[in-house]
Amino acid sequence: MATVEGSSDSGLDAAAAVFTAVRPRLFGIAYRMLGSASEAEDLVQDVWLRWQAYDRASVAEPGAFLATIATRLSINVLQSARVRRETYIGPWLPEPVDTAADPHLGAERGEALEYATLLLMERLSPNERAAYVLREAFDYPYGQIADVLGTTATAARQLASRARRHIADGRRSRPAPQGQRELLEAFMAAARSGDMQGLERLFAADVVNVSDGNGAVKVARRELTGAARVAKFLKALEWLWEDVTVTWKEVAGLHWAVLHQNDAVYAALTVNANDTGIDQVLWLVAPEKLAAFQD
Repeated sequence: MATVEGSSDSGLDAAAAVFTAVRPRLFGIAYRMLGSASEAEDLVQDVWLRWQAYDRASVAEPGAFLATIATRLSINVLQSARVRRETYIGPWLPEPVDTAADPHLGAERGEALEYATLLLMERLSPNERAAYVLREAFDYPYGQIADVLGTTATAARQLASRARRHIADGRRSRPAPQGQRELLEAFMAAARSGDMQGLERLFAADVVNVSDGNGAVKVARRELTGAARVAKFLKALEWLWEDVTVTWKEVAGLHWAVLHQNDAVYAALTVNANDTGIDQVLWLVAPEKLAAFQD
């Protein structure tokens, strides 16, 4: 977490106290908006710097004011994300956070922290995402969401409604958590043994393999689509399993296989499925995305 520094007089001491009290919620908003704990930390630190410099005596409700700043800054970051991610090497996936181990997420409704939801929120516009986060994670009234977004309560309600529809559409036919673990175990068994036919039986026809490595060596830099193509790709990874040990961890509502090399976490992978089979194979290999899987 970012630290509050420089509070050397009583005015800044008071400002720091106010900020510290609301900080978990600010981080919770920023993380859900950006899908990155490190970016959320940076953004919360930016909010603190702005709070220091602001005419705080003019603010009637500091908590609401700071949440508004955090949300608007997050929207700005999302609007520039396409440009920023042009420098990212390969596909980008959200960073999961171990909600059981992190008490600072400020959640009132945990579903908005699930990894499946973070993936689906990538489809939303920045304003839809903000409305969804504020409503579904923090139960903000539509009038307050409207104030944050600079719109009307009716428009805020419509934004949140559209976002919920997109999320609900994406959730259809997903397996129950235990079913997801069983699918992951079956996938791992077939992948480690090089059983291409077994993999293809597990896959939906349009399965997609996504590897987030940000340029890491021997990590696919493009998404692969199609059961036969993904199975062939996994068959070619036989070298990977020779010096890897696997543990299992549940993070952000999904079961993950955690791959260890040389006593360190090398990668984490998970699968999602619809009613025709596994339709997503997701790899996190970029070291900055693996904090939730460290022992």
